[in-house]
Amino acid sequence: MQAFTFNTTRSLICEPHASARLGELCQDLGILRPLIVTDRGVASTGIMAPALVSLENAGLSVNTFSDVVADPPEAVVLDAVNVARAHQCDGIIGFGGGSAMDTAKLVALLAHSEQSLQQVYGVGNARGTRLPLIQVPTTAGTGSEVTPIAIVTTGETTKMGVVAPQLLPDLALLDATLTTGLPAPVTAATGIDAMVHAIEAYTSKLRKNPYSDMLAKQALSLLSANIFTAVKQPDNLDARSNMLLGAMLAGQAFANAPVAAVHALAYPLGGIFHIPHGLSNSLVLAHVMRFNLTCARDAYAELAPFVLPKDKINSEDPATALIDYLCELSESIGLPQRLRDVDVPESALQRLADEAMLQQRLLVNNPRDIDNAAAFAIYKAAW
Repeated sequence: MQAFTFNTTRSLICEPHASARLGELCQDLGILRPLIVTDRGVASTGIMAPALVSLENAGLSVNTFSDVVADPPEAVVLDAVNVARAHQCDGIIGFGGGSAMDTAKLVALLAHSEQSLQQVYGVGNARGTRLPLIQVPTTAGTGSEVTPIAIVTTGETTKMGVVAPQLLPDLALLDATLTTGLPAPVTAATGIDAMVHAIEAYTSKLRKNPYSDMLAKQALSLLSANIFTAVKQPDNLDARSNMLLGAMLAGQAFANAPVAAVHALAYPLGGIFHIPHGLSNSLVLAHVMRFNLTCARDAYAELAPFVLPKDKINSEDPATALIDYLCELSESIGLPQRLRDVDVPESALQRLADEAMLQQRLLVNNPRDIDNAAAFAIYKAAW
């Protein structure tokens, strides 16, 4: 067996209505002056109300930063850090989707450090400790609550990642009641995003390991069995709970066996055309998988029984059956199927390929090597 290490969030709570106990959970971590990091959409919906009441009843001095935006730029991260310092916050609560949780990680790190944001970009460059950190996801997709990764938009179209063990939270609080109001397109796109995390973790070239493999399979079982119901019946708490748990398990998997070319090719779609991350992944998923077949056919075949309904499994070619079914699933939950459907012009494909080649941190994990010409061909197939 290949040697490996596995790290994840210290404590997990998976329980409907658990956010109503956030005050006592903060006290358990010694947090008296928390900063909630969220976005205006979450802040305006009222879903934080039970958590806010709990924090107030615990006698905590609470501040909220609600200016997080999708694909957060450096300026937003630094504004949140300044708020945390100005109020002498002693703990951070990420409350929202991946962007809010990624921002919360960096605030917890930088508000307690003399390092700059630029100094921590890359893998393993963070030094010292961070403030106590609790993550409360409101979407079932990113798995950010259990990953040591934060992504920041650094220019008009470029992104950088911070990968450091300090970014793993002290507590991930999974409360499915917070996800019941999600619009169907968000539920669909974030659900596919989570499935991509599991698929890419299972086929990761450099750090694939038995623990991540186990988590990826369980994640795919939960996600594939519940995504359609979660999209079509948004108040179905069982489906929502299973999606949230599946997304977390997929997050644990890819935090230790990193994602690859699907994400590398999705990032330019978000950076240039501002397509939501989960949808970007969905648009290129099948085409990357078909490209990978010559090197990952056996692995895809092993995943097929955890995704496909029994009547869809093709014993002669389960890998191709898996790819075909993922396309059917994506269409059935209402996601666009082609790059042209989301207003990506054919003339932009070469630029997308050029940008994707900058994502070597991810491309090195792909089971099959991808060069610029291959990236262009994948985008062309997706167009």
